[in-house]
Amino acid sequence: QVQVVESGGGLVQPGGSLRLSCAASGNFFRLNDMGWYRQAPGQQREWVASITSAGIANYAESVKGRFTISRDNAKSTVYLQMNSLKPEDTAVYSCKATVQLRIGVRGDYWGQGTHVTVSS
Repeated sequence: QVQVVESGGGLVQPGGSLRLSCAASGNFFRLNDMGWYRQAPGQQREWVASITSAGIANYAESVKGRFTISRDNAKSTVYLQMNSLKPEDTAVYSCKATVQLRIGVRGDYWGQGTHVTVSS
């Protein structure tokens, strides 16, 4: 089984910063892409950023220049540094880990989510 656990959410004022973490653990052969998604109240989940095992990062236009995704392969952990936060960044942030379970078999695993609230 594979577990994905996020941490680091909370309440922050507009213009502030937060750093989210997401750790994957369990029985898998290799950790491939990892990504962050968010879902605001009453809205559909949207992709925020993702990073490949080689460290190639991509961002949604709404967060480009403010958020930075990074990973520590030795710790099977991905981070999301969020700067210049805006009230519209308020959402539940979830992490998705794509793992290689064994040769020819991959799976996507999600964490339970962490709340981020940007408010004065």
